[in-house]
Amino acid sequence: MTWRILVGIVLLWVLAGCASHRATDRDALVTLTQVDAVRGSWQANEAPVEGWMPVSLLDDWSKRWPTHDGVVWYRLHMNVRNANQPIGLLLDYVCLADAVYVNGSLVHRDPSLTEPLSRSWVAPQYFLLDKPLLQSGDNIVLIRVSGLAAYQPGLGTVRYGDPQAAYSEYRKAWLVRYQLRFFDFAISAVLGGVFLMMWLFRRKDTTYGWYALNVLIGAVFEWNYIASDVWPFSGTDGFEAFNVAVYVAYVCSFAVFLLRYCERRWPRLERILFVLSLLAFACALCAPGWVGPSRGPWIAVASLIYYIALPTFMIHAWRSRKTDQRVLALCLIIPMVASVHDILLFYELVHDRTYLLALTAPFTLVGMGFVLAYRFSAAMRRVDGFNTELQTKVDAATTELSTSLEREHTLALATTRMSERLNLVRDLHDGFGGSLVSAIAALEHPASEQGAKPTIETLKELRDDLRLVIDTTAQDHSRDLAELLGPFRYRWTRRLDAIDIEARWQFESLEGLHLSAAQQLDLLRFLQEALTNVMKHSGATCVDVTMRVAEENLHVTVQDNGRGFDPVIARANAGGAGLNSLNARAHRLNGAWVLDAEPGTGATLKLIIPLITAAS
Repeated sequence: MTWRILVGIVLLWVLAGCASHRATDRDALVTLTQVDAVRGSWQANEAPVEGWMPVSLLDDWSKRWPTHDGVVWYRLHMNVRNANQPIGLLLDYVCLADAVYVNGSLVHRDPSLTEPLSRSWVAPQYFLLDKPLLQSGDNIVLIRVSGLAAYQPGLGTVRYGDPQAAYSEYRKAWLVRYQLRFFDFAISAVLGGVFLMMWLFRRKDTTYGWYALNVLIGAVFEWNYIASDVWPFSGTDGFEAFNVAVYVAYVCSFAVFLLRYCERRWPRLERILFVLSLLAFACALCAPGWVGPSRGPWIAVASLIYYIALPTFMIHAWRSRKTDQRVLALCLIIPMVASVHDILLFYELVHDRTYLLALTAPFTLVGMGFVLAYRFSAAMRRVDGFNTELQTKVDAATTELSTSLEREHTLALATTRMSERLNLVRDLHDGFGGSLVSAIAALEHPASEQGAKPTIETLKELRDDLRLVIDTTAQDHSRDLAELLGPFRYRWTRRLDAIDIEARWQFESLEGLHLSAAQQLDLLRFLQEALTNVMKHSGATCVDVTMRVAEENLHVTVQDNGRGFDPVIARANAGGAGLNSLNARAHRLNGAWVLDAEPGTGATLKLIIPLITAAS
């Protein structure tokens, strides 16, 4: 509260100082309020000789000549005591364009005194007069004013005297009439751009989007108070009609912004305001000659919307007891009061030419921007709090998940070990155990005619099976398939050579191929079973063993040149034990196998193992 009191005291002191200087400057100037006026034509460069009539300043000739669109000449008399000293001439207000003559000499002329007219009303005019323009005694000043009756054409007060005092008054009027308007335009453009970017990053919060739209439209409307010509329009009617449409859109967007700020959505009302804005622009573009001169009803409708929306928002803000809404309502009180003065001035119910809203608009924009920024900051604090809470929950869930995963990993590891042990037991039971049982049976019931040969064969099978188990379980699992097949190839080459069977081995792209222990054992036992059948039953002199990797599959082929056989008869005579064993191994490898055999043509056994499945 202390800083607010200090700011108020400083402002009062500044205003008091300005008022004292203003009184001093005015005392040094002569104010002309009674002049002569006469109508003229657009193209005339000289004032008419006859038809002059006295008028009072501030003058609006549309009240005297309601339909006169053209030129009015104003004749003023300045009494100069000493022509050797310069004087300052100050024109507070000229609408719309003008040219100034002193004692018949041109001292100022707007770029365009015919349509499209220059817009001199936006700023005061100051001239420093000296010899030879001045003469001691009576000096005649002629001011040619070009204007349109629909836009309050005329001349404001004229003052002359001490150059320093006149220039000081000019700077003050320039500040109020132009610089504050330009500052308002710049602030509106900047705030509109800032909140537009905020809305682009937070599309769901439409309050910022509507505020950005409202402020940017307000910046376009403020251009009306600083533009010195009617570009890009071809005439004054088009420029004024566009300003009317912009004002309607400004008020409608402001009403929607207040609704959204109150967290209310009235779609039907918003659609009505949107259609009204579109209608205003359509009429301004299609019929500028009607909308511009007849802007009064449009301004009245828009002002009615403004004076309904703003008090309604203030009542809601007071009842809601929300700090930001109450602060915003307080920021809007001063501009609402100033707008009442400006509306009365527009309809010429107030004898003045200074619109007060320009004095309050910059502070209002800053206040509203502060409120919205405060609201955005509060939203960000809520988001940060939510993120902190969410991060805490995520950390807790991560810890719990890590514990669960570690527990699951331990259980999976134990299960894997148990599964490997069961596979080892099963392999020992199916291979080594079966061979051991056969050997025991052979020893218990010897066949005298064969001697010890069957027993020796059985023991060899026990040895080979034990070696397979050792090779695939007890060795380093980092070895690839090519290294694993080395000992297997060596043993079986010796066994086949012993019975005059040539073994030819061909391995392709096996380097770097790794299989699990169970898969290695199943693959080697599949090969062992196939080669055992060749050795015992084929009568072949040559066997080709091929293994290669192609198209993400492992292809295994065992081909002999023996007598061949009929697979159907073989299954029937032997119960299909060997073929069933091959099928079981292939199934465990998730592979597919094919046996191609006919009597007298040898046999070919093919196995295809998907490597993706094998790796998993």
